[in-house]
Amino acid sequence: MKSLPNEPAAGAWPVTVALLERWLGRGTRVDALLEEAGRKGPGALSGEERARCQHLLFGTLRNLDRLNAVLRTLMARTPRARLRAALLVAGFELFEAATMPDGEGPAARIVHHAVGQAKRLLSPAEVRFVNAVLRKLAVAPGLHCPAPDAAAGAAEQALFFSHPEWLVRRWQAQFGAKATRSLLQWNQTPPPVYGRWRGPAKPPGWLQATPWAGFFVVPAGHWPEVERLLTDGALYLQDPATLMAVELLDPQPGETVLDLCAAPGGKSLLLADLLEARTRQGGAGVPAGRVVAVDLPDNRRLGRLKENLAKVRTTAIALVQADILKLSPRLLREHGLPVEYTAVLLDAPCSNTGVMRHRVDVKWRLQEGDIAKHAGQQLALLTAAARFVAPGGRLVYSTCSLEAEENEGVVGAFRQASGNRFRLEQTRHGRPWEAGCDGAGVFLLRKKPVACLENGRP
Repeated sequence: MKSLPNEPAAGAWPVTVALLERWLGRGTRVDALLEEAGRKGPGALSGEERARCQHLLFGTLRNLDRLNAVLRTLMARTPRARLRAALLVAGFELFEAATMPDGEGPAARIVHHAVGQAKRLLSPAEVRFVNAVLRKLAVAPGLHCPAPDAAAGAAEQALFFSHPEWLVRRWQAQFGAKATRSLLQWNQTPPPVYGRWRGPAKPPGWLQATPWAGFFVVPAGHWPEVERLLTDGALYLQDPATLMAVELLDPQPGETVLDLCAAPGGKSLLLADLLEARTRQGGAGVPAGRVVAVDLPDNRRLGRLKENLAKVRTTAIALVQADILKLSPRLLREHGLPVEYTAVLLDAPCSNTGVMRHRVDVKWRLQEGDIAKHAGQQLALLTAAARFVAPGGRLVYSTCSLEAEENEGVVGAFRQASGNRFRLEQTRHGRPWEAGCDGAGVFLLRKKPVACLENGRP
């Protein structure tokens, strides 16, 4: 990475500043930046430093608007990107320390450390500027004000919780003031790391149980063991919200399941593991299932999809690299695959408003008109997916969006356009502030049997 310091071990703080500088300048997705920074090689961060880097970067982006607002009161003009990034990272540390009942000690240490780090990244004049601004920032009222209550207006909520005002207004209209405040607070809280246990042996005792069977909280301080378990395929890092779509599809032994928009492969792997477990429970003579995963050949996440599919133990797996909108029966036949399926999963690309606690820069990339654009694309994908559902078969449409326009709106438009050939059997909503995990909208549709279609029966 050209913008990183040249020292063999740069350390979490200067690496975070370099990543934030790139994000501010180019708008590169934060997950792509972290993935690049995590690659092994000269100057690579240790596991502990990588965790610290992610904490600093995510925390800064979570609180970006509030930090910017306070910094603007202390500066006559916006500084260049690297200097601004250093001030923001140190500002987040001060913001975090403001919640600690430890007087001015932490703030003084943070300023001293930031100034020392700035000497490696900035000019002497800029280092003096950092020192002056951070000393004022440490006692700035905007860094210490209490959270507004649910009755506060959208503008006040948006600034304090660092969300776009248009999005706060949208949520208030959709969910109400109290639920919106809960959602904003949820998005600002660093999430635990969840892992799904796949190993044949009993999971280690340091994994913390959750309300979701097979899912555990992965505590800090065990990264060497975690890396080994991930490499062995015994553990897979995954949010419990992914269960909703797979459970609603309810794959059965012997079924061939079509997983569309499969990358990065977490749900494909979960489907395969569930088919394996159910086949094993059925005993001898129970046919094994199969998963057909489809995604774009140029999807930047295709490499991760292949890695995840390689973790499947006994369930048969097929990977088809194709645009779903152009996927044809002929291409499936060329791969030796069915053209109709009793179980189809479409986990559609969406606005990601249900996973903002994890994808911290989504709120800054999302524009007000994007949700309608997503809904149009989702309807096209759902219509395409329906072509491969056998009569009487199941089609699960899911998103990680909280927006009705991308959920009920798309399903309703699809059913109307398809002449109600699909019956809506179940709907599930994952509201993060209620469910305690990522948000999702999941819909189980069933294609009417041939006899019903021929006779026009509902």
